[in-house]
Amino acid sequence: MKKTILVALATASTIAMLAGCTTSATECSAKSACAEKRACADCNDCASRPACNSKTQCKKAKDKGLCPKKCNVINNCCWGSWALYLPYETMNAGHLILSKDEQGKAQAKILLRWASPFMEKEVQVKGDTFTLASATKKPKGKDAENKAAWRTRVISGKVSGCKASCKIEEVDGNGKVLKSESFMAMRNPPIGPAPDLSKAVYGKAIDILAPGMDGLAIMDQKAINGWSIKDGILSNRLQRKADGKPKGHHANIRTKRADFFDFTLSYDVRVLPKCNSGMYLRGIYEIQVLDSYGKPVDCHNMAAFYGRITPSVAAEKPANEWQKVEVTLWKRHVTVVLNGVKIIDNQPVEGITGGAMTPNEFIPGPLYIQGDHSDADFRNIVLKPILN
Repeated sequence: MKKTILVALATASTIAMLAGCTTSATECSAKSACAEKRACADCNDCASRPACNSKTQCKKAKDKGLCPKKCNVINNCCWGSWALYLPYETMNAGHLILSKDEQGKAQAKILLRWASPFMEKEVQVKGDTFTLASATKKPKGKDAENKAAWRTRVISGKVSGCKASCKIEEVDGNGKVLKSESFMAMRNPPIGPAPDLSKAVYGKAIDILAPGMDGLAIMDQKAINGWSIKDGILSNRLQRKADGKPKGHHANIRTKRADFFDFTLSYDVRVLPKCNSGMYLRGIYEIQVLDSYGKPVDCHNMAAFYGRITPSVAAEKPANEWQKVEVTLWKRHVTVVLNGVKIIDNQPVEGITGGAMTPNEFIPGPLYIQGDHSDADFRNIVLKPILN
């Protein structure tokens, strides 16, 4: 049965406004002088785009499909960053970037709910529509050549201004649609230049743990609650079976306050052996907590911007030691200092990370900490809001 998911948390018009949609533009990926100066518009910014140096250059870019041929179709450009409101009752956040590779071929980097973003297998962009197809899954054994048993995930969308009406379908090897659900996507504006961190104006520091457990809330009331505070330390301990495996799904925890937007957050974390947790900024961006001491740098290691930004250097300590993390999130850029070493330096935040509470990157949100993977300890969690 098909079902349509409406945008949560805000109306489409509100999200468009928050995203700055009426003034945004995403640069075309092109080598021509024309396309370098022009922009494939995200929204109603036709009049604001710089003119091409010459009509000849402009025509070449248009012929390649890099720039709109007419201003009245400019709103339906597919290229750029999209917030996906996926068709699930909970944790419905996704993200998509449609772009072109160096050869001008369409490519798609997509995040579906959990884990890390990945490059989609097959991508087609034509006018105001796009289609993405995953690698086909085939059963093993005697059914390997039975096309009726093959499965491919197909995501398609039709763009209209700042919105796209989308479908996610499960298709067999014969092209038969077995399941289809509708959802909405909203266009994100392009990311601006990196801010000058020395010019940040801070408000009063907020001690997140000062109210104790009264300032925190479990995110899934059906999950096992392993969280407690003692002597200023917020701890998560999984309930375990005799074989050491967790008894069941354990709860994530969040701040009851959800008015955080841009800020510097500092905290101490004791990474226990085989620890896997995470601190979510604004409920949508995960700073990884992992026992990764001694491992090569990776976008999934300790204090990485999970799945998106790899630390420039490994600065983690061995398990069981307290580690100091300081994160600055400002104007869609992030800086991370781990144990006194800057490992991410004012890098652009191209999208949400897996497990985000919402795909909307333009509203305030809470902090939340993963508790469903492993034990972990936190203390001295202090947030300083950035006012400008």
